[in-house]
Amino acid sequence: MSSKTADADAERATAYPPATAIQESPKRRWVSYIWDTFDKAPEERRLLTKLDAAILSFASLGYFIKYLDQININNAFVSGMKEDLGMYQNQLNYMQAAWTVGYVIGEIPSNVMLTKIRPRYWLPAMELLWTVLTMCLSRCDRPTQFYVLRFFIGLAESTFYPGMQYIIGSWYRKDELAKRSCIFHTSSGIASMFSGYLMAGVYNLGGRGGFKGWQWLFIIDGVISLPIALLGFIVLPDVPEISNPWYLTEDEVKLSQKRMQLEGRQPRGPYTKAKLKKIFTSWHIYILTAAYITFNNASGGQPVFQQYLKASTNPVYTIGQINSYPTTTYAVQVFTTLVYAWTSDSILRGARWPPIIFGAVSNIVCYASLAVWNIPEGWRWFCFIMSGAGYGLSGLLFAWAHEICSEDNEERALVVGSMNELAYVFQAWLPQVVWQQVDAPRYRKGFITGTVMSVLLILFTAATWVLERWETGKKRAGLVGSEGTGSLSSAYGELGEENVVVDAQGK
Repeated sequence: MSSKTADADAERATAYPPATAIQESPKRRWVSYIWDTFDKAPEERRLLTKLDAAILSFASLGYFIKYLDQININNAFVSGMKEDLGMYQNQLNYMQAAWTVGYVIGEIPSNVMLTKIRPRYWLPAMELLWTVLTMCLSRCDRPTQFYVLRFFIGLAESTFYPGMQYIIGSWYRKDELAKRSCIFHTSSGIASMFSGYLMAGVYNLGGRGGFKGWQWLFIIDGVISLPIALLGFIVLPDVPEISNPWYLTEDEVKLSQKRMQLEGRQPRGPYTKAKLKKIFTSWHIYILTAAYITFNNASGGQPVFQQYLKASTNPVYTIGQINSYPTTTYAVQVFTTLVYAWTSDSILRGARWPPIIFGAVSNIVCYASLAVWNIPEGWRWFCFIMSGAGYGLSGLLFAWAHEICSEDNEERALVVGSMNELAYVFQAWLPQVVWQQVDAPRYRKGFITGTVMSVLLILFTAATWVLERWETGKKRAGLVGSEGTGSLSSAYGELGEENVVVDAQGK
């Protein structure tokens, strides 16, 4: 063994103290296809139950309120805000752009900070900030006020999604990761559905307390968000090597650390010139970021289904119908996202590319049809609704990035941050060109762009799969050093059999 490898092994052993209960299961039982913890040792099962109750619950609730507070502007717009404030040009585009600019500015700095400070304080504090700012939207009576507040809401919200993806990737292993990432991401679809139903309900509050119905939406969103933000200070852990949450024992913390060592996922370290050079000369940051840009910009964030219903004259839809019917799109998103997660983790044994290709093909069918526009009414509704099948790929793309970048914690944080960051850089300007409000509801340029973006997503997904296989082949051939290969068999060999629990059936 080279001195470099020996030093790396010693460093990992120091960062991740020995644990006593990690189970490797060569032959999976059928219950693991339902939920992965059913096929693990009792100690590891208890650990994962606690982590899910804390991390997954807070992540899902936090993303729910984040997306609820992000998407509410669309529901308010089609529920009277447009007419009350005279927004007949591209003001909705400008509001969305102001939010996106703030989001873009904050993402990468926030993810870099998470490698240096404690996430359990930073993320809940930002949630609390955007909650207060969301409630302030109810007092706005001019578009310029919305622009300013939406910018700062975007700045605060930029911390959450890439930050929580980084934390999830710091605690879960390959066979657990996609399910958690995708369950986390489904919260956006549930929030979009809930916002539609909520707007349909609170619209009737118009006039009470001097507020219009759409203003009540911002107030109630803030009321829902506040306790969830405060919960984060209690349950959110840090990353394993510095975490000591009240609900984990010392042995469970050590077990968490050992699990990450076996996964080849490295602990936090300094940003050095050599590390930055390695990151920016690798294909990881470029191809993974390009794939996420194409996914995230296939749709423009416009309430296209709502605007189509609002513009309809035969029949004329009520405010409740305009807000409720489009929630079917998000129901499809939630369902397909969970199908993608379980299929990828369980049936495909960690392969991420097949569901991504499926979602991209679904986008192409729906957006190409809507670009034609003169299609049967039933097929148009089908395309509006089934476009949700392409919304749920974010968790898979992030899970894939965590696995590809597992050897370097700082690369993983930077790549995850860059994926989300640059996706929203495009989202800051692209909708101003191809998803202009004045083109509603027939967004021909937008639907064509969504089709092209989905084709590019397929190409970048194929490139990622080829390059990952090539890189893995080089490592197996010994052309790359053994440090951080992520091979479970080699990891168990290095740790010694005394740290692995094997049951009587050899599982």
